[in-house]
Amino acid sequence: MHYPKAKQKLIALAVASACATAAWPALAQEQAATAATTAGQSTSAATGAGDDQPVQSVVVTGLRASMQSSLNLKRNSDGVVDGIVAEDIGKFPDTNLAESLQRISGVSIDRSIGEGSKITVRGVGPDFNMVLLNGRQMPTSNLGDLNGRAFDFANLASEAISQIQVYKTSRADTPTGGIGATLNVMTARPLDRPGFQASVGVKGVYDKSSTNLPGDVESGKRVTPEISGIYSNTFNDNMFGIAITGSHQERNLGYNTAAVSSGWKGPFRGDENNWGTIPQPGTPGSGNITNRPGASDIYSVPQNLNYAFSGVQRERTNGQVTFQFAPRKDITTTLDYTYSQNKIHTRRQDLSAWFNFGTSASSWTDGPAAGPLVYTEFLPAANSDIAMGGADFATKTQNKSLGFNAAWKVSKDLKLEFDTHRSTAESMADSPWGSDNVLGTSSFSRGDTTADFSQDFPVLSIQGADFNRAPQQVTGSAFRNGYMKGEVEQTQFKGRLKLLERSELNFGLSATKVDNRSAFSTQQRDTWSGATSPADYPRSAWHAETVRQYFNKIDGSGNPNLFNNFYTFNFGEVRQLAIDASGRPDLYSVKDHWDTDQRTEEKSKSLYLQFNTDWDTALPIRTALGLRYEKTDVVSTALVPTATSISWVSQNELPVQFGAPTFTTLSGKYHNLLPSLDSDIELREDMKLRLSYGQTIGRPRYDQIAGGTVLNNLARLDGGTGSQGNPALKPVKSKNLDLSYEWYYGKQNFFALGFFKKNLDNYAGQSKIDATPFDLHTPVGGPLWNLALANGCSNADTTCIRNYIFRNHPTAPGVTPGKPDASGNETGTIVGQPGDPIAKFQITTFANQKKADLKGAEINVQHMFGNSGFGISANYTYVDSGLGYNNAGIGEQFALVGMSDSANVIGIYENDKWTVRAAYNWRDEFLASTFDAAGPNPIYTEAYGQFDLSVGYNVTPQLSVQFEGINVTNETSRQHGRTKSQLVNATQSGPRYMLGLRYKF
Repeated sequence: MHYPKAKQKLIALAVASACATAAWPALAQEQAATAATTAGQSTSAATGAGDDQPVQSVVVTGLRASMQSSLNLKRNSDGVVDGIVAEDIGKFPDTNLAESLQRISGVSIDRSIGEGSKITVRGVGPDFNMVLLNGRQMPTSNLGDLNGRAFDFANLASEAISQIQVYKTSRADTPTGGIGATLNVMTARPLDRPGFQASVGVKGVYDKSSTNLPGDVESGKRVTPEISGIYSNTFNDNMFGIAITGSHQERNLGYNTAAVSSGWKGPFRGDENNWGTIPQPGTPGSGNITNRPGASDIYSVPQNLNYAFSGVQRERTNGQVTFQFAPRKDITTTLDYTYSQNKIHTRRQDLSAWFNFGTSASSWTDGPAAGPLVYTEFLPAANSDIAMGGADFATKTQNKSLGFNAAWKVSKDLKLEFDTHRSTAESMADSPWGSDNVLGTSSFSRGDTTADFSQDFPVLSIQGADFNRAPQQVTGSAFRNGYMKGEVEQTQFKGRLKLLERSELNFGLSATKVDNRSAFSTQQRDTWSGATSPADYPRSAWHAETVRQYFNKIDGSGNPNLFNNFYTFNFGEVRQLAIDASGRPDLYSVKDHWDTDQRTEEKSKSLYLQFNTDWDTALPIRTALGLRYEKTDVVSTALVPTATSISWVSQNELPVQFGAPTFTTLSGKYHNLLPSLDSDIELREDMKLRLSYGQTIGRPRYDQIAGGTVLNNLARLDGGTGSQGNPALKPVKSKNLDLSYEWYYGKQNFFALGFFKKNLDNYAGQSKIDATPFDLHTPVGGPLWNLALANGCSNADTTCIRNYIFRNHPTAPGVTPGKPDASGNETGTIVGQPGDPIAKFQITTFANQKKADLKGAEINVQHMFGNSGFGISANYTYVDSGLGYNNAGIGEQFALVGMSDSANVIGIYENDKWTVRAAYNWRDEFLASTFDAAGPNPIYTEAYGQFDLSVGYNVTPQLSVQFEGINVTNETSRQHGRTKSQLVNATQSGPRYMLGLRYKF
């Protein structure tokens, strides 16, 4: 039997209602009126084409209802679509949306503070996945990535979410931006579930990681509350409806990290002899090297080794109110407002040692990319710094969205929809001490220092430490302030026209304006060798601590050579002591202005047509052929320091002088024509074969299109350097091919096998252009320079040229002589003047120049074992690309980040009283970045698996008890560079447990 999409009555589609991109409110209203759906139930139905046949339904509840609805969503969609449907109103399967999404094949997550935040889909990173809320494009804001486009799912609580749809193939009616996938997050609508619906839930949260912290970063509150509620009701024969949801969650947590936090110096080739390299054969210290890297091998040396202990308090508040008004059966209007706030307060203490690349000893793994096993620097004077820093900062992110939707069923053949919204996402500091900071302290008693990287945990050993001889004192500091705001104003008009009996034409147009602003400032005091005196601080300000116990889950932390003692302090108290000692409160506060301020506006207009038809052939076929046209104009403005002049101060140094910063503006535009084709063939009533082809785009990051030109401070004789974004960048364009086989061998059982390939073009890479910004005059090649050449100096002899100018034209405009140096050569400055040549600068910018191909396969199975209550869901995704990172290469490289295999296994048991779910999620090693803190070096996230458990018990039909365990086996995470021994960081956090009650009215 064939299942025409336009006639299917599925709870998964009924939930979509007014604002869903793929499901129309008027149609959903019809479905809601006819579907036999009650609270806590899910109905699956199929009807024949063009006639009224008996509804075939099966009623299940709870978790199985959610899984069955997700199956139906997948089965009855055009293209490759996966999804997650709430078990009941106000009851989404996971506490975090990203944690739910990782259960879907091909979706991997990045974790922040122990929970999912960003997603990678089929090897495509977070910046290139589009997130919609009820079919509307959402803005992004994240101080951890000031210029990215990735949506942070940690900002949204799950209680108000009714469904998430994941579109893995392109659709003409979907806003652009999702190369990996487009995700539609859908909230509750009262007219979808007529009548009174309400529930309230409370939880106590115990995060064990909060107990494994030094006292100066602990929150002191071990169990934190969560409360949520939802109310939905309809009135006047379902003419009016209102839904209100709200939640407030508090969580205290901690994580401890051992890291080479400042990155790896290098890479160097084995035959190099520069600052930071190990001694060459025959030079002093060369005998201290074991398994020396070969001449053609590369290696890097650590810049520091740091142990950091972080305590975090998070408060997340979400709320939504939705009004619906249906004056007639054929018209439905919806007005909704969504609000979320995520506040994060972080306290951190750390211990670190910095390497100065003096006399050393080391041992290495084999090449061609050699990693250090042990690296030692000899400091016999024992007066270097043992650094112990502290931080105390807070941020908050607010999301607001106000939208209106009107759907009109003009006739049985024509449906129209209008939708408009304004949504903002804003992140800022939530502390007078900024969005990030550090207060450095030190004991200057460090002798020989060793870093042992031979195990998962890096072991720092220090000889000669004496805190009595060299007490702690404040050294350097940095107080940083960040701000980011994204804003989307979008208006969409859509229509659907039925043509003949088995075809329909979908059409629409939209206008979208996206504004992004990111600003940053730093107040930094670079007095790391000592800004004050130990006498300025009482001994009671420092609190003795030990390192080892905070890393007891990471192999190697039991090494007896570990330097185990350090001191923590109260940030506010020691900050005030430093202010008192220096008399400069401004040095220990954030600035009252921004150093950088980047603003970008993107205006897009689009229209689309999509023709859907069913073909009555021997094997029924459904096709959806679409075409989307989109035009975008980009204007980018940035506050940058204004260069005013060039001053020649020494033989080859010509510093650029700057005045007050000003805004500069650049612009660009692009357009795209994006075809799409989805086709499914019904091999049997329970089997489908899908074929999809489509083109999608992903827009450049905001830092790549920033408009301002920033010049580096120091120019040379041949010119200067600088950097700028390129608003004319084209988006990354992907040509996508998908083939999948699906077998629905039971009402709740299916097997799916899919293959996909993506050809990606227009990735941005760095390029250099010659420019003359600010029209700066340089004395190089000017009249005075040429006079020196005419009087016997050569172009290469800048000492001769400077001596001639100072001795013969000391009063010329721009010439300021100084005193001769010890060699008798003249000193002073020579400033470029009108009539001098315009200085040329080599500007680093971005250009569309990179390509990538990736391919992969997904296998997915869901099976319920009859009426036993037991079931299993499992999937595996394989992703591959020839564009990997060459660990033996030097310099900037282009490689796909985030690409990895992944797998999920979920076992369930459910009856009328109990619901048990055990989930294991695994992600293989992947390239997380092509830059570490020191420069172009890779960062790999090692394979990670996490086990979560959920147990629910229905005390009565209204009251249920829920227990949840997250990361119950207390897994740790680790990142490394070119080799496993080239540690980037190793982190230990802990499991999280929740016990709650939920009452359904």
